Amino acid sequence: MDAPAERQPLDTGTDDLLGERVGNVAVLTFNRPERRNALSGGVYTGFGNALPRIATDPDIRVVMLTGAGSAFCAGGDVKGMNQRNNAEPGSAPSVEERVADLRRRQREVSLALRQLPKPVVAALPGAAAGAGLSIALAADLRIAAERAILVTAFSSIGASGDFGGSWFLTQLVGSAKAKELYWMSPRLSAAEAADLGLVNRVLPDEGFAEAALDFCHELAARPPIALRYIKENIERAQTVDLATALDAEAPAMARSMSTEDHREAAAAFVEKRDPVFRGT
Repeated sequence: MDAPAERQPLDTGTDDLLGERVGNVAVLTFNRPERRNALSGGVYTGFGNALPRIATDPDIRVVMLTGAGSAFCAGGDVKGMNQRNNAEPGSAPSVEERVADLRRRQREVSLALRQLPKPVVAALPGAAAGAGLSIALAADLRIAAERAILVTAFSSIGASGDFGGSWFLTQLVGSAKAKELYWMSPRLSAAEAADLGLVNRVLPDEGFAEAALDFCHELAARPPIALRYIKENIERAQTVDLATALDAEAPAMARSMSTEDHREAAAAFVEKRDPVFRGT
């Protein structure tokens, strides 16, 4: 039986987004369970602090993003929105200030997750709604508990959407289905989301956190240099033509096959044993 993975704290600078390194997996946890993990300034600060460090830490190979309690992330804090709407005239930020602030936050979270040179897995123990769903879609893969609910929610509060949800949904399901999901805002079960391709795996509610972490450890055991190039190739494929994709695949293939990990994989195949990848 394998020894339990070593656990170490990962400082995010806030209690609203907890960080921990479990073996080669960084676990980031939305931690506002009393608000169903609704977003906050602290959450944004946590991402801004943690993701740049994770990107350059060679001991971290996979990121798992999850939520404390019974939800993944309920998106924006609607109670807070209502309070701001009822604030004294002139006390709220201008539209221009709000645009600049949102653009910065979106880049620090959704863009940073998608551009991270490592796999990101969103583990949904429960509801992912609004911007919470958008952030889950920014991950490379999504694993959901059977009880999880996915809902765009924006049209229900008279909003158009943020954190890239419209872009990610369109890539996954096409423009017509993305419009339906945004306009009608149906509550999708985990099984329905899996049928649409929004969720990669649905796991039992009981033991969900441990099973999701096991999946991340299995992914982290694979060759990290190859995983990085694979992520780059597939992301590029969404915006370039075939000739450009082929030209970019060639150097990535040559570089990955010049690594010690490639040599280890070939030797392990011949010797009929499991390879041990070191990221070199």
